[in-house]
Amino acid sequence: MSFIAPLALILSALAVPIILLYMLRLRRREVQVSSTLLWQQLLQDREANAPWQKLRRNLLLLLQLLILAALVIALARPYIEVPTVTTGRIALLIDASASMNATDVSPSRFEAAKARAADVINSLNPDDSVAVIRVAEGPAMLESYTNDRARLLEAVNTMTVSKGNPDWNAALTLAAAGAQGAEKFTILIVGDGGIPANLSLPQYGEVRFVPVGAAAENVAISALAPASDSAKGPQIYARISNYGPAPADVIFSLTLDGKLFSAAPYTVAANGYTDVTVTGLPPEFRQVKAEITRPTGNTQPDYLPLDDTAWAVYNPASAGRALLMARNNRFLENGLASLPDWQVFKGDPARGLPTDRYDLYVFDGWLPATLPDANILLINPPTELPPGVNLYVPGGLSPQTKITRVLPDDVRTRYLKFNDVNIREFRLLSGVEWATPLVVAEGGPIIYAGEFNGRRVAILSFQLNASDLPLKIAWPILLANLTEWYKAPRAVQIEGSLQPGQTLSITPLPGADTVRVSRPDGAITTFQVDQPVLIYADTPLTGIYTVDLYSGETLIRQEAFAVNLFTPAESQIAPRNPQGGGAAAGVGGPQEIGQREFWPLFLIAALGVLAVEWYVHHRRLALPRLRGGQTAFSRRGMGRPTRRA
Repeated sequence: MSFIAPLALILSALAVPIILLYMLRLRRREVQVSSTLLWQQLLQDREANAPWQKLRRNLLLLLQLLILAALVIALARPYIEVPTVTTGRIALLIDASASMNATDVSPSRFEAAKARAADVINSLNPDDSVAVIRVAEGPAMLESYTNDRARLLEAVNTMTVSKGNPDWNAALTLAAAGAQGAEKFTILIVGDGGIPANLSLPQYGEVRFVPVGAAAENVAISALAPASDSAKGPQIYARISNYGPAPADVIFSLTLDGKLFSAAPYTVAANGYTDVTVTGLPPEFRQVKAEITRPTGNTQPDYLPLDDTAWAVYNPASAGRALLMARNNRFLENGLASLPDWQVFKGDPARGLPTDRYDLYVFDGWLPATLPDANILLINPPTELPPGVNLYVPGGLSPQTKITRVLPDDVRTRYLKFNDVNIREFRLLSGVEWATPLVVAEGGPIIYAGEFNGRRVAILSFQLNASDLPLKIAWPILLANLTEWYKAPRAVQIEGSLQPGQTLSITPLPGADTVRVSRPDGAITTFQVDQPVLIYADTPLTGIYTVDLYSGETLIRQEAFAVNLFTPAESQIAPRNPQGGGAAAGVGGPQEIGQREFWPLFLIAALGVLAVEWYVHHRRLALPRLRGGQTAFSRRGMGRPTRRA
């Protein structure tokens, strides 16, 4: 055993004054007497009242010396040399991702990882320094480089596990920055090895790995999606994945808007999956919850309950009424008829607009005297506009139809390819500053879309019959994108669900001045609408989130979205060794020696002896006096009584 602060042993000299205090007699109080009759007695007491006396056995003295010895040794910080993972400057990365919630290691992989990290910290040498980094959706340095074990242990003990995917590239980049100026630098990862295979670890320097985890058994809901079929109505698709080495029996249950709808047993092959399709659903529901459980009596383990439940939000496309005003345009009729969410009616331009109200008006080479108060799709814009209609200013025809640009990152041009579309000519338009060019040719824009006096309007400035667009895949894609854009706008527009930690863009609706987002645990985030797009990033939990839009105190719209794990890399909990990626697994060689301090044991011992000393002292005070001035304690041989004057 050695000492980090051996000079503290000098404090053991405090034992001398403690012993002297027990040898020093108490001074008697001087009292004046009226007679010398007691002089003889006083002379006899001179020896007893001498300032010093012979040191006798005393339990309190022994206990106090033991307390002093324990405290002095604790201050000297005794230690023994032990093997350690690494030394020098260490970036300690603790995996806090979803897979670390697995319970194959008691109480969980994450708690086991924290214990391993604490062992590393407790074996530090005085010259070592450690930074503690939590690896989750985004890396966080909880404690910068220091050798203060108390601070490091506090950072580890207060760390929490997440339910999302770790960003290993960002975490390793953050860790590698600590190598600057260090003679010996090591990145030490404590986790179950869920590092992407395409991540080259040697580029970050020396990386070592402390493994956590033991088993692979886990069954998960890896996909859940509601959809609408024009013939069969709403349906729900799900996938149950078995990441374990043996077949698994599960019960798949489905809950719609809080009410159990169905439950059925399935057997999923080892390292395989089973697809589930649920039909016969009611026409009206919004929230879906799917869950897998094990049959009664089944003893197969499932070590990661986090992915046994999934959620989805069903937003059925609202069927709208569309009116087609065209003269024998079969391409346009067939294209609109293929849209499952629209009821298409046909009118005659010679008779004018019908009096019925529609959600979308499609005009081909014709415009009414008064534009309807609804969304409009205009194809082959006429050269003569009715009086008072200032939708555009017509120009001449342009033969320069080679496509040069399709607007990127826009819902109206999603998946749209126009490079193989041939157009004979198109009409040049001006006065359309209200619109955004979606597709541009050498001669100018050929497709526009934008907001015009409260309407959503799209213009195709050419004849369909003078192009091969209806024969290309771009035609149904363009119609689908535009008709989706024509529908009532939504504040939350996502496909499927988010993963924990992902951000969400919220587009406030017109008239909304406040947006409130509620998490599954009830926590609420309030936004004041001061910009066109709001960014919400507080998505650490799986479940259903609700988005409420207010105008003043009036709720004008409520929407929802789901957050699910749906990450095979996290559900596949079999421990992996990233050694192939350049990490050195296990502990270091014999040259890696650390110091294990055990001064807390001496401090605890000192507190224990102090408690005993307190008990003995107060017990002596409480014992009754016996004949001859002796106490029960002194009669047991623990000290002689002193004659009193």
